[in-house]
Amino acid sequence: MGTNSTARGARRRTIIAAGSLAIVGALALAGCSSSGKSATGDVGLTFMNQSRGQEAALTQLAKQYTTKTGVKITIDTPGPVDYLPKLQAKAQSRSMPDIYSSFDATQMAPFYKAGWAMDLSAQLNAGWSKNFSPAVLKMSAFEEGNNLGVKPGVYAVHWETQTYGLLINPALTGMSAKKPPATTAAFIDALAASDGGKFSIAASQTPNFIQAVASNWLTDAEIETTLNGKSTWKQDGWRNAFQFLVDLKKAGVIANNSIPGGQDDHPNVESSFFTKKMGAIFDAAPGVSVGLRTNPEFEDYFSTGLPKAPGSVHEPRSPGVPGKGAVINPRGDHPEQALAFVKWLTEPAQQAVFAKVARILPSNPELLAGEDIPDQLAGFAAGVKGMQVMSTTFKPDVITAIKAESQRLVLGEATVDEVLAKVQAAQDRTS
Repeated sequence: MGTNSTARGARRRTIIAAGSLAIVGALALAGCSSSGKSATGDVGLTFMNQSRGQEAALTQLAKQYTTKTGVKITIDTPGPVDYLPKLQAKAQSRSMPDIYSSFDATQMAPFYKAGWAMDLSAQLNAGWSKNFSPAVLKMSAFEEGNNLGVKPGVYAVHWETQTYGLLINPALTGMSAKKPPATTAAFIDALAASDGGKFSIAASQTPNFIQAVASNWLTDAEIETTLNGKSTWKQDGWRNAFQFLVDLKKAGVIANNSIPGGQDDHPNVESSFFTKKMGAIFDAAPGVSVGLRTNPEFEDYFSTGLPKAPGSVHEPRSPGVPGKGAVINPRGDHPEQALAFVKWLTEPAQQAVFAKVARILPSNPELLAGEDIPDQLAGFAAGVKGMQVMSTTFKPDVITAIKAESQRLVLGEATVDEVLAKVQAAQDRTS
C-alpha cells in the first residue's frame, strides 16, 4: 500500500474516503462480473478505466491485444468524478468489471477487503515483479498490521510511477526551468513579483502537499509513525508545513485567497493551469497527461519538485505513489484471461506506449532510467530517486481533516495550532 493519500491523484480524489469505507458491507456482496462472451462467442473483458489521460493509450493497446489474442477488450471510462460512485454501484449490484483502475489506497481498501481484488503476490514472486521498480512494488503491498485493515497482499499492479511537485508557467511567473526557485521563499518572491502569476492547490491535494513540505524536517520513518498514530501531528515538521500555506496567503500569491474544494476541485485547478490562466499549481506527474488532453498545443511549462524550505533539516521529498494500474476481479467470468491481459499491459513494450502516448512516468526500472522522458515530466522524474517510499498512508478521517483545516487556515478562520489539534483529534479517532 503506497502513500496514495488523498485523491493521491485529484481527479482520483473526489469522493470522501470515509464514505467509501462505510459501504464495505455492501461491497462484500458476492456475485458475477459483467463480463462474459461476446456476440461472436469470443472471450470479452471489460476494463473500467478511471483516467481520461491514459484512455487513448489504453484503447490503442486493447485493440492491439484483441488482434493478437482474439480476446475482446471493452474500455469503459466514466471520468474521474464518476469513477468511484460507478464502481461502488457495480459492487453493490454484483456486476463488477473484470478489471478496474487502481486508485488511492484509502479509497480502494473497501473493495480489497470485500474480495473484489485478486491477490497478485504469488504471480509477482514467480517473476512478474521484474517489470516494476522495487519502490513501486513496496508501495503497492499491504503489509501485516497495515492501518487500513487490508489482508496482507498485493492487489494492484502499476505501469506508472507518480511523484508530486509544481507545474509552472514561465510566461506568467517569470520562473525558468533552467533555474527553478531554489527555496520556498524564492518561490513566493517570484510569484509576488510577477505580473499576475498566482498559485493554486485543490483541497483534495493538501494532504500530499503537507506531507511533501513536512519532509524538509521529518524523515520517512518519522512521517510513517505519524500516519500510523504513533507520533504527534504537533511536531515542528507538520507545524512548518501548514505555516507555508499561511506564508503563501500572507504574500498574496494564492489565487482568490482560497483553496478550492468540491468533487471536481483538482480537475478545475488543472484546467486553470493548462488554459494558461494560472501561474503555478501543486500537481502530480499524471497532470502532464491531463495537459496533453486538455490543451495539446500548450507545452511551454515545466515541472519541478517542491523547493527546499529555509531552515530545513533534510532535502524535501515527494510522496511516492504507484500511479495508474489495474486491479483484477477474481469473481469475474474470466479471471485468468484478465490476469493475462494485465500482465501483457505491464510488459516494457506496453509501458513504453503508455509513456509515449499518455506522457506517463513508467514503473519499469529500465524505462524510468531512460532518456525518453518528455521535458514537461522532467521535474517529476527527477523526484523519483529520492521519493518517500512507505507502506502506509493517511487514514480517511485524517484526509478529511487536513482538507477542511487547510481551507480554514487560508481563509483565516483557524491558526496553525488549531489546525494541528483538529488533525490530531482525527488521527486519535482512528488509531
